[in-house]
Amino acid sequence: MFRRFRDVLLGTVLGGLLAAALIIAGSAYGASEWARLLPFSQQNLMIMRQARSIIEMYYVDGSEPTDEAKLFFGSMKGMVSAVDDPYTRYVEPEQLREESLEMEGEYGGLGMYIGSRDGKLLVISPIEDTPADKAGVKPMDEIVKVDDKVVTGMDQNDVVKLLRGAPDTDVTVWMRRTGEDELLSFKLTREVINIKTVRLEMMDGVAYIKLNNFHHKTSSELADAISEAETNGSSGIVLDMRNNPGGLLNVAVDVASQFLNGGLVVSIKGRVNRFDDAMYATEGNATELPVVVLINEGSASASEIVAGAIQDRERGPLVGQKSYGKGSVQSLFNLPDNAGMYVTIARYTTPSGKVIDHKGLIPDYAVEGGPTTDRSEDKQLQKALGVMKNVLLAPKK
Repeated sequence: MFRRFRDVLLGTVLGGLLAAALIIAGSAYGASEWARLLPFSQQNLMIMRQARSIIEMYYVDGSEPTDEAKLFFGSMKGMVSAVDDPYTRYVEPEQLREESLEMEGEYGGLGMYIGSRDGKLLVISPIEDTPADKAGVKPMDEIVKVDDKVVTGMDQNDVVKLLRGAPDTDVTVWMRRTGEDELLSFKLTREVINIKTVRLEMMDGVAYIKLNNFHHKTSSELADAISEAETNGSSGIVLDMRNNPGGLLNVAVDVASQFLNGGLVVSIKGRVNRFDDAMYATEGNATELPVVVLINEGSASASEIVAGAIQDRERGPLVGQKSYGKGSVQSLFNLPDNAGMYVTIARYTTPSGKVIDHKGLIPDYAVEGGPTTDRSEDKQLQKALGVMKNVLLAPKK
């Protein structure tokens, strides 16, 4: 009984000493100025310091010196995640470097983009011709377990670390899929993911352009594909943005400019007025070829901006399934220790004022199904080709 009382007393005394230290420091600076500099109240800072001391003193596996950086990173993640927005997140320095490389178009991993929604970690989209795609991973699959570790409720960044690894190493990912009674097991071999964001294929005189992402090179690759299609005498373009998770906002506007001859692409409204913006297509860049756009539940963010602009501006119809509904804008704030924070600073709307966030885009022609390696079995693609030939290219009556 005395020992338990002694332990409690020790914590109380420790807290009292910390409070005294903070009060002394505060008096040196002046109470009002000190309070302005502190990220939290003196009492909460005292409690945080006491919590760290308890871990260092009593944690059963804590014989080694506490890694301050690890504790600090964990505190930052917890603070940022408390805003309860899956896209506002803290990124450690090493992970930020990895993500920067990924945006350049090459990284190691399994080839799937993931996101958090309603407390679940979901596959937004697999990347074409990657281990995840070849194994049959689909948009909206819920990641439940990685190897022997249950990841339900874990931080998204920590799950990404589990999924990534050295090339040619294996990882087993267990997923829950709507309509399936049992968990699905995927044994995947990691590899270096080289992302080619644009691919062109001619189909009966129509240019089929697959747009996989919105990276730095996407706009120039798309321009080359459209130029080649025109050289080949294409009568129209089917732009496939199914399973495209998005990417850079400015690249989305550049891509839209290749189909829209000027005019509004997207409006942005933030809490802070300086983030409000209206972004317009560049005049003179657009092709005159008719276009049909393919979307599905894996089409998100930048792909929804482009599809929404094309639909609203009556440049072409959408075919497929309702899009993912990620209509918010994130900005990266770099921190002094080379870490960063992605913060949702605004939400965007299509030219007609439609809100995409959590709602998605509704296609003009709803078709179930998804991309397949056999083009003749791809019902959505066949519908898009049919709309092109029988609606857009049909003789006017």
